[in-house]
Amino acid sequence: MVGGKKAEILHKAMEGDKHSSYYWKPWDTFKERPEIHDGATPWKYIKILSFLLCCLCGLVVFALALCSKASFLLLITVAGPTGHSVPPENKALVLLAIWGTLVAPSLLLMIKNIWKAVFFGSKLPSEHTVVLVVSMEFLVSGGAAVLALAAMPHLDIVTNMTILNSVAVFSSLFQVASRSHARLCNSWIVAPVFSVLLILAGHTLFLALYLMDAEGRREAALRCGLAVGATVLVSLTWWQNYLPHLLLPRHAWLTEEMQRCAVVVHLLTSFTRLAVTACVLAAYVPLSGGAWSSVWAPVAPAVGRLLATLAGLQLLSSVVGHWLSLAACKMNALRRCFLLPLYLASLALLPLFLAPVFIYFQLQQDAEGPGYGFARYCEEAVHAGRHTLGDGGFQRLVLDATTQLCALGVERPRQTGLLTCAAVCWWVGFLLATAHTWALRLQRIQTTKQLFVRRMYEGAWLEQGLLLNARFNMRPPLRRTPVPEEKLTLYMCATMWHETFSEMEKIIISIFRWDQFRPHDDREVNNLTTEAHIFFDDAFRTVPVSGERHANQYVEDMVQVIQKVYSLFQEDEQSPFMGPGPIGDQILLHTPYGGRLNVTLPCGNLLVVHLKDKSLIRHKKRWSQIMYMYYLLGWRLDTRFYRRWLNGEDQAQIEREKERERKNTYILALDGDTDFHPPAVMLLIDRLKQYPDVGAACGRIHPTGTGPIVWYQKFEYALTHWLYKTAEHVLGCVLCSPGCFSLFRGAALMDVNIMKRYTTPPTEALHHIQYDQGEDRWLCTLMLQQGWRVEYNAASDAYTNAPEGFKEFYNQRRRWTPSTLANSIDLLGGSIRLARKNRSISRPYLLYEMFIVGSSILIPATVCLMVTGMLSLLLAIDPNWALILATIPPAIYLGLCFYLKADTQVTLAAVLSVLYALIMMVTMLTVISFLVTDDTIFSPLAISFVTFVMVYVVAALLHPQEAHLIVYGLLYILAIPSAYLLLSIYSIVNMNNVSWGTREGAAAAGAAVPPPPRNKMESARDTMRQLYQQARCCRCSCLRECSGYTQVGQCDSDLPVIAATGGEPMTTMVEPGPQNTVVGAGPQNTIVGAGPQNTIVGAGPQNTVVGAGPQNTVVGAGPQNTIVERQPEISSVGVQTSPQSSLRRRGSPLSPVRRQDWIDRLRVLSGVRVSFLEDSLEEHETQFWNDLTERYLKPFPDDEDKKRETIKSLRELRNMATFIYFFANLLWLVATFTLQLLKGALSIRIPKYDNSLTFTGDYILVEPVTFMFLFTFVLLVVLQFLTMLFHRTYTLIHFIGYVNTEMKEGHIQSSDRFENSWSPEAWVNEDELYSVSQAGGTMV
Repeated sequence: MVGGKKAEILHKAMEGDKHSSYYWKPWDTFKERPEIHDGATPWKYIKILSFLLCCLCGLVVFALALCSKASFLLLITVAGPTGHSVPPENKALVLLAIWGTLVAPSLLLMIKNIWKAVFFGSKLPSEHTVVLVVSMEFLVSGGAAVLALAAMPHLDIVTNMTILNSVAVFSSLFQVASRSHARLCNSWIVAPVFSVLLILAGHTLFLALYLMDAEGRREAALRCGLAVGATVLVSLTWWQNYLPHLLLPRHAWLTEEMQRCAVVVHLLTSFTRLAVTACVLAAYVPLSGGAWSSVWAPVAPAVGRLLATLAGLQLLSSVVGHWLSLAACKMNALRRCFLLPLYLASLALLPLFLAPVFIYFQLQQDAEGPGYGFARYCEEAVHAGRHTLGDGGFQRLVLDATTQLCALGVERPRQTGLLTCAAVCWWVGFLLATAHTWALRLQRIQTTKQLFVRRMYEGAWLEQGLLLNARFNMRPPLRRTPVPEEKLTLYMCATMWHETFSEMEKIIISIFRWDQFRPHDDREVNNLTTEAHIFFDDAFRTVPVSGERHANQYVEDMVQVIQKVYSLFQEDEQSPFMGPGPIGDQILLHTPYGGRLNVTLPCGNLLVVHLKDKSLIRHKKRWSQIMYMYYLLGWRLDTRFYRRWLNGEDQAQIEREKERERKNTYILALDGDTDFHPPAVMLLIDRLKQYPDVGAACGRIHPTGTGPIVWYQKFEYALTHWLYKTAEHVLGCVLCSPGCFSLFRGAALMDVNIMKRYTTPPTEALHHIQYDQGEDRWLCTLMLQQGWRVEYNAASDAYTNAPEGFKEFYNQRRRWTPSTLANSIDLLGGSIRLARKNRSISRPYLLYEMFIVGSSILIPATVCLMVTGMLSLLLAIDPNWALILATIPPAIYLGLCFYLKADTQVTLAAVLSVLYALIMMVTMLTVISFLVTDDTIFSPLAISFVTFVMVYVVAALLHPQEAHLIVYGLLYILAIPSAYLLLSIYSIVNMNNVSWGTREGAAAAGAAVPPPPRNKMESARDTMRQLYQQARCCRCSCLRECSGYTQVGQCDSDLPVIAATGGEPMTTMVEPGPQNTVVGAGPQNTIVGAGPQNTIVGAGPQNTVVGAGPQNTVVGAGPQNTIVERQPEISSVGVQTSPQSSLRRRGSPLSPVRRQDWIDRLRVLSGVRVSFLEDSLEEHETQFWNDLTERYLKPFPDDEDKKRETIKSLRELRNMATFIYFFANLLWLVATFTLQLLKGALSIRIPKYDNSLTFTGDYILVEPVTFMFLFTFVLLVVLQFLTMLFHRTYTLIHFIGYVNTEMKEGHIQSSDRFENSWSPEAWVNEDELYSVSQAGGTMV
């Protein structure tokens, strides 16, 4: 029985549907499989690297916290009255250094907020807020100054390092009050209660330690009272952490106002800290017996070095330690890199300080004998000065620490016991006060204000300040409880036109990857709902003679690509002895704009392919974007809330939910050939999810392809992203988020003056260039003008095809260059309003962009000057003659571009590019030899050359996966004249050409080549042949009209034809209607889509009826007839049968032939593996598309007068832009030429030094303009390099945080199971497979 099933299944699989693209045979086992999963990213090594980096970060945080606290305590020690390291006359200088450590964080915070207030603006708080902030900061600053300047220098070093753990008393009290106020008296309230008790017990033991045997009780009581009171005041530092939990609801505005006016609040706190601590210092120096005049007294070199080392070490370690602690939290390594190192740092201080003291004591004891005790060591070695410590700085610090311990009497057990108990109470109390930090659940990427309350760190007590500043959570979740997240909606929207089969594969495979990464029904990741939409431009063709619109070859390729990729992602569920299994139901719909294909992906997500008919709706990329934005955001999102409002729901509640939905709805803009992996999308989502002012984020675009043109673009793209994009991101905003891979926030797109303006039709010449030639840049311009931020994430990689031919590359840049220039000028034209509206764009950043735009305008003249230098160096001629020679070729090319055709211009540019490349190669070798033989690297040419080379090499090394691209840098240098001189001329002169420039002549794989133009006689002859062919096809009962074929005299031989003859083998009968009768069918006839009451009489031995209805009758059927998948109205291929159609025998009167539409064509091409169900849109959605088309997307009328007017206006704009552009370059050249004539009078004389920095006596003469331009350009490159380092660091932090969280959630998986998809464990058993074949139709 099992063998019979297997034979039957195999037989059906071998027969299959011969018209399907995936007709399967068991011997055809060789496969072609595209790259599906991320094989380029070594996740195993990345996990190991992430673990090592986190461990390194934790060790560095521990070391920096230890260094910061140790240096601060040593400053306190040498400031004490018993210190020997600093003479008494320099004690005021030590106190000044301590004051610097207290106010350094406030000073840095003040500078930062002054910058924000000046360039970004600020809001003023109310009087109540000002009074509250100033009062609290006054108490905190006073307590910190008294503790560090007046109290701690008179205590011993062990007490000083442990008493700082007692600054948590008010934090614990606030925690108790917050939980009591919220009526959450659960187990979490126990820790702060015990913390308060332990800290108070520690204070009691501390007072007993210093007051029981003190000689001057009054002075000792004063010092101890100041220490205890100061720690209590310092514990008020973090009051803002608990303010939201303590305020009544009617006072909640106070917290909101403090956040809204954060700039002014930070300025108030910083100024108060500086003023109060300065007053305390100014008052304490005279009271302690010192004088301010001693600050200016001579200082011994050893003392100066000691103080500078301790103060500098403390400041540097505090700043870096604070930043690394923030980075550890953002990397999602809270416990191992933040909490554990900081807690251990407090404990490690004790052995760090006590070990040297007792080591030197042990050495002294070994020298004196075994009866030598610590009391005698204190009396003889310390107080009497008879010690063997030496006079070094370290030895003097050890002596100071030993002196303090001897004064306390630690050799007595009681003193040691009291000190130990006090230290334990304080440390455990501090641990309990910060116990809530262990329950914090961090998201992948968080801002500093989400992690910590105060932006100002505490440099003097770094670890206590960081731990107590961590944001307090009233209800800490359990460790295994997932952090609740808002629901997000992601729409992947790709625009497609004439992509090839392989390019379509890339985007479809990427969508299927995401479907596997975020399944629709996965409860663990159900906070993110995903849909994919592809908007297919120009998806239909006009059938000759009949004039009907059918899907073109590109759409047919898309359907085949979907089936192929669907099979690839199902391979791990299939048996190796069966062909591709059936694909889930797909729905085809007629729509007002053309058609639609709905595909349910293997893991439940939806893919919708919108087929646009350009005769019904506007085509091209911008209008496709408008189409999906209005559909997804306007219709799918806002209309839903409008209906709720009509049903009478609360308007305020609806508005709040709508704003939240808009904020959490993202659109991923894609091109039809983009290839990406799920982590790239998640990294972009992180940016928008955590930063509400970010309206768009783009990733790193990698061009793909082969050939020198692609190699040039690879380095150019790398250079642009390494330096320019990072500089824009760090200094201000990214100006262009490319449409091939960018994530947009729905709320940003729906903001005023963005999407509405984006629908503006091109009515002026400039509109065609700014709006249609660079739609992605214009959309970003609108978002920036409205105040939204655009960011760049370097770890989010996407791949897209780049032009491989010289002509295609030039045409692409011809479209990009004018649109970039137009949008930049538009953006900078309103710079004052832009800086006021957008908080991410400052006036210095606008100056930077103005310089960039100015440099791009003057780039042709700059290249001419560079060529001038080359010719002058190679030919040894005067620079002025070299300048004339250098400008002649581009001037001639500029003039010819006005008269030659575009193709001829490109050909001429290609020839000139080769010549310029040869000159560049010779010049580059000459410059290198000149730098070697000139015996100096301090000339302007050498400095600029070395700077550029070092910047590019280091930038490549900082991008390990892209470091190999530095090899293409040589090609980039050779192509500089072509890319920046000839291409600029070609782009500006041809800016009146507003065609797309790429893919316009491309044809899909297998598409018919359009016939050559014919004369009238040939056209008439073809028409007669078509009419004859149509009549012939009708006689043959052809379902599909012959007019749909490109070759005359051919009758739809590639499609099944209904033949009413009996006894003919291999006859295929498609879609008989209900109650049809088929008599005498041949031995291997196939009847597809039979109606509910069909009758087959005398069928042969191997007839197959697919999709037969419930009342079909097979009379005299052979032994192997099969009736598969009975349905009442719709066949297995989804064709609805016609109730009036009939099939008659040959010779009978022919019934009218039903014309086949595009849906039928796609059904037949797909075979029986796919169930294409036909459906229709709901009435209200149909009305939406009709209204949208009528208002915004109605095709432009074919107005010849309007076209001529547009062409004329574009030429006028081209002429004006060309004159301004090249006149500016001419001015630059004339200025340089004039200054060279006046070289002796106006040149800058730069002394010439050799490589050993010895003046040679010669001078290098440089023109002022050249010098300023070169200096500014080098400075600009250095600035971009520094911003790249900053951006690279934060990209690494974000990526490690992503890896850590994804590993916890289990989303980063090994791809082994995909590589071994044919393993036996993946097979299904034969019974299940037979059931599938029974349910899904004939297996093919």
